[in-house]
Amino acid sequence: MKNIYLLLFGLLLTSPTFAQKSMIERFEPMNWWTDMHDHTLQILVYGKDIGSYSASTNYPGFKITKTIQVESQNYLFIYAELSKDIKAGNVSINLKIGKKKSSFDYELKARKKPIGQQGFDASDVIYLMMPDRFANGDPSNDNIKGMLEGTNRSKPNGRHGGDLKGVSDNINYIKDLGMTAIWFTPIFENDMKPEYGAYHGYAATDMYKVDRRFGTNDEFKSLIQKVHSNDMKVIMDMIHNHIGDQHWWMKDLPSKDWLNDKDIYGTTNYRGSIASDPYKSDADYDKLTKAWFVSEMPDLNQKNELLADYLIQNTIWWIEEFEIDGIRMDTYVYPDKDYMARWAKEVMQAYPTFNIVGEAWVNTVAHEAYWQENFKGAHDNYNSFLPSVTDFQTEYALVNAFNEPFGWKSGLMQIYYTLSQDHVYNDPMKAVIFLDNHDLTRYFNQIGQNKDHFKMAYSLLMTLRGIPQVYYGTELLFGETGDKGDGSKRPDMPGGWKEDARSIFTAEGRTEFENETYNFVKSITTWRKTRTSIHEGKTKHFVPENNVYVYFRYTDSETTMIIVNLQEKDVEIQPNRYKEVLNKFKTGKLVFGNTTLDVTKTFTVKAKTTSILELN
Repeated sequence: MKNIYLLLFGLLLTSPTFAQKSMIERFEPMNWWTDMHDHTLQILVYGKDIGSYSASTNYPGFKITKTIQVESQNYLFIYAELSKDIKAGNVSINLKIGKKKSSFDYELKARKKPIGQQGFDASDVIYLMMPDRFANGDPSNDNIKGMLEGTNRSKPNGRHGGDLKGVSDNINYIKDLGMTAIWFTPIFENDMKPEYGAYHGYAATDMYKVDRRFGTNDEFKSLIQKVHSNDMKVIMDMIHNHIGDQHWWMKDLPSKDWLNDKDIYGTTNYRGSIASDPYKSDADYDKLTKAWFVSEMPDLNQKNELLADYLIQNTIWWIEEFEIDGIRMDTYVYPDKDYMARWAKEVMQAYPTFNIVGEAWVNTVAHEAYWQENFKGAHDNYNSFLPSVTDFQTEYALVNAFNEPFGWKSGLMQIYYTLSQDHVYNDPMKAVIFLDNHDLTRYFNQIGQNKDHFKMAYSLLMTLRGIPQVYYGTELLFGETGDKGDGSKRPDMPGGWKEDARSIFTAEGRTEFENETYNFVKSITTWRKTRTSIHEGKTKHFVPENNVYVYFRYTDSETTMIIVNLQEKDVEIQPNRYKEVLNKFKTGKLVFGNTTLDVTKTFTVKAKTTSILELN
């Protein structure tokens, strides 16, 4: 009897159906939903020699329309059409070639109305953080067996061990600052070699998996739910221009044209303005869009329709599965721009209340405005369908204002000239404005570590049109470490690691200097939440004179006056110059100082301050 059981077991192991099931190594996405905006589904199936198989299913409402074989025999792309009334369940997909058979169950979830997908707008203040540098809540995931890099805090460009648990443990710190949204730099798996330093997350090696050194997909979902329960939003960082060279695709590319050829195009010229240049050469444009960002980041070819479908569907999956509220798309001007327009359009059609900001690191206001949807001046009639852009021009102006002497075009005039070009934007209120970010020199260093100038600049950031973004540590006036590399811009938050000597997450752990700045940032950021004139209002500004710049943010029911005095002395403000606004008001309450000023008469503002008045 024992021999009969062994014989039967051996036959089972060698039967075609059983043997072929194990050949499926992965399929992506791992699940989908009923009642989606787009009823088409692409499933990438990967396994040895799977490419020649046909696919079928008897599941009601799940119609396989085509299967596509590519150069690698180990991929099969299955396309299906899902009926509007399809029910949730496990779809058994059968694969067959000759007498060989295999199958896998595909989970189809019932779609629910999420609390996420709220989008973000000018009523928000975004807190930008790098999870690896914020706090290490779970040291057990610092070193994962089989992954290429562990934790080494002594290396500025190494992994330091920050994770999702660390963020979750310190949510109240972010909320108490007055922030309403958190932008995480990418949380995708970045299983890259240690010498590259992929703690930043921009070299994805698996686009469906949270990096295990940050946590799990379920932990990310729980973190988002906790952020939402604290009345904040989550903005997820994505990258469709490139992947990391250790991505699982790289061992077996679906096809040669999955990537742009580095041997032909080399590395990029980083000249983002080329993409909108009416006189650009093909050679320069190819160098921008087809060359690799760096040698460790293979450049994706979005003209490949299978890849384009994959990337768009991957985005939809993260939105639906995790209920995120917005996306920041990295290196927006580097990929194929027709693909990027298609991506933005399809995402926004599926989620009309959503928002996307594209990183358009370019040289001028016109170059920036080109990338926002419905730009009227496009020589090529291009429409990006992108709601929001990163406003680097305002960042440049906020640096120059405090570094240059006041002149016809210099110093404080830079802010005026930048804003005076807002007419080229489709909607400047949707632009994301900032003092610095993870790629720039820390703002405090850029302005010579002048504390008064920082307070003035932060007050501008909180009152100018647009959606403000604050880089983590700004509230503590982080400078930079001595190595001057990218790691110096991205230091750890003291107290985020158990071995740290102090914790800046508590008032007791902060220095007097840090508490002063923290309380200032907290006060003005929290105040901003209450002002509809800042969230929704129009702007009226007056040409700066004698290093003083005055502008108003106003609605029909509320007006805020902002006075930037960069002089070394107190300045008298003459109401007559601003009478077209001030003639409606009698007093203005200083937001800081609890002082009420008579704005019908000459009044004084202090030297080196940005004074904010609530007009009554």
